[in-house]
Amino acid sequence: MQEVIETTDAATGGSVAYYMINCAHPTHFAEALDHRAGWTKRIHGLRANASRMSHAELDDSETLDAGDPVDLGQRYRELMQRMPQIRIVGGCCGTDHRHVAAICEACLPALPSAA
Repeated sequence: MQEVIETTDAATGGSVAYYMINCAHPTHFAEALDHRAGWTKRIHGLRANASRMSHAELDDSETLDAGDPVDLGQRYRELMQRMPQIRIVGGCCGTDHRHVAAICEACLPALPSAA
C-alpha cells in the first residue's frame, strides 16, 4: 500500500483527494498501517470484506462467508481510533445491513463531536 500511495502521489503531484482500502478483511491489512506515517494519513475510507478468509479461500468456497458483524465493527473502530482522518466507511464482499449497523454502532463513539 505504501508504495502505491507514494508513487501515485509523486506522479500526480498529490492531486488524489484521498485513498480507500477495500475488498479485504481488516486482519489482512491492519498490521501494515503505521498510523504515524505520512502515507497512511492519505487513507480516508474503509470498505472491508466480512470474512477473514483469504481471497483464494473465498474463490473456492461454495457459500459467501458472512464473518462476524460485531467483530468487524470493532476492528473498524480500532482502525478509526488510530487513524482519525477516516470518514468514509462501508462494506465490501459478504457484508450486509448487519455489518453496516455494527460498524455504525462501533464507530460513532470514535468520531469527534461536531462542535
